[in-house]
Amino acid sequence: MTEPIRLSKRVAELKACSRREAEQFIAGGWVTVNGQVVEEPQARVSNELVEISPDASALTVQAVTLLLHKPPGAEAGLGHLPDTHSAAALLTPEHWDGDEGAGLRPLKKHFLDQVLLSPLAPRASGLVVFSQDWRIARKLREDAQLMEHEVIVEVSGTVQPGGVERLNRADHGFTLDGRPLGACKVSWQSETRLRFALKGERPGQIAFLCQAVGLTVEGMRRIRIGRVSMSRLAEGTWRYLLPGERF
Repeated sequence: MTEPIRLSKRVAELKACSRREAEQFIAGGWVTVNGQVVEEPQARVSNELVEISPDASALTVQAVTLLLHKPPGAEAGLGHLPDTHSAAALLTPEHWDGDEGAGLRPLKKHFLDQVLLSPLAPRASGLVVFSQDWRIARKLREDAQLMEHEVIVEVSGTVQPGGVERLNRADHGFTLDGRPLGACKVSWQSETRLRFALKGERPGQIAFLCQAVGLTVEGMRRIRIGRVSMSRLAEGTWRYLLPGERF
């Protein structure tokens, strides 16, 4: 064979299947051309060696949720377009943490139409959620005011007497932009580090509360959203949401 044809047509011939099934084999990352995985059904082949994995499945590639450890300085705000300064730019196979616990390996389709569901200030670091799964998106949006976020905050300055205790009271009396702030759980982790656990976190809320009791935020790292923890995910890398994990 010397005349180039679509890869999907070649796979359909080799697998004795429909063109649609062939396209799903290819999109699922089960097909190699001269030993390299090719995920585009429209790719052209002629005399190249086309092989199909014996584990190949024609099931549609499932929607996935990606958990990223955002580094400081990367943008992760709603509506921010992906660019070199965007946290979304880190969603590539090269930044995968390599954990195969989810039973998945990076595919090009996994990075398409990912929606940011947990904005984080540029200077902050930590857990950020992207998803293609409408069920995850609905959960994080509808339960935003009930979802607890755990954040480690590096601070400087001298706290006011009873300041941390006041932050823990439901009647602390603090308001932001004219709206009262809900209760939060705050505790010292070290002489310069606080742990915040709060529901319905609002942009600037933690910095405002710290300032209100005499402290200045020097760094912030979100480590948990709901029941999902960032765990040992290294800064600048991402992993798949595991099948048993629930927000």
